[in-house]
Amino acid sequence: MRVLVVEDERKIADALKLGLEAEGYQVVLAATGEEGFFCLNSESFDLLLLDRMLPGRDGLEILKTMRAKGFTLPVLVLTGRDTVEDRVVGLDSGADDYLVKPFAFPELLARMRLLLRRGKPENTMRLTLADLELNLSTRQALRSDQHLDLTSREFELLEYLLRHQGHVVSREMLAHDVWKVRERSTPLDNVIDVNIARLRRKVDGPFPHKLIRTIRGVGFMATAHDDETAPTE
Repeated sequence: MRVLVVEDERKIADALKLGLEAEGYQVVLAATGEEGFFCLNSESFDLLLLDRMLPGRDGLEILKTMRAKGFTLPVLVLTGRDTVEDRVVGLDSGADDYLVKPFAFPELLARMRLLLRRGKPENTMRLTLADLELNLSTRQALRSDQHLDLTSREFELLEYLLRHQGHVVSREMLAHDVWKVRERSTPLDNVIDVNIARLRRKVDGPFPHKLIRTIRGVGFMATAHDDETAPTE
């Protein structure tokens, strides 16, 4: 997967390039909107990470120009602005997602994976992990051909875990993306933990092989692999 990063702060750009390349992405850096737009016209990319505040033309101006010219690749806007108005303006300008600085690198990776999966029917209608199957069109969950009686919230939680299977999902990510809480004045950690516990009882309780794990001090992971070295609760 090729990612274009348009970011004028050199330290941030270099850190993103180093981290993303360690995850297997091919990364091209651009320091200005004009340079980024030139790259888009001359090369092919799967995803754009676009800083909101750029020298010269604002990042959103570049984004509007891209969309007007027919560029359809997913765009994740990176910004230091966190008001509702700023997020609305960013999304209305053509952004697919909006991430506020400073952000955790695992959350950036998670949002990138979701954007890269969009538009792939085989990945959006059915999710699987070992003998667990989630049908998104019928909203049914099966494990070893046995129906799992999930609440709406449990289904959404399981879907999110499966979309990020093999990767740690933090409580902050769940609060933001599943509970849709943008500003956590009241921590949701206990609510999230209770829902995870209920989900685990239904998904893992009757079966010898466990698929949902708690990674101590970090979050949760859906995985079919046994890794005795990872810390769990």
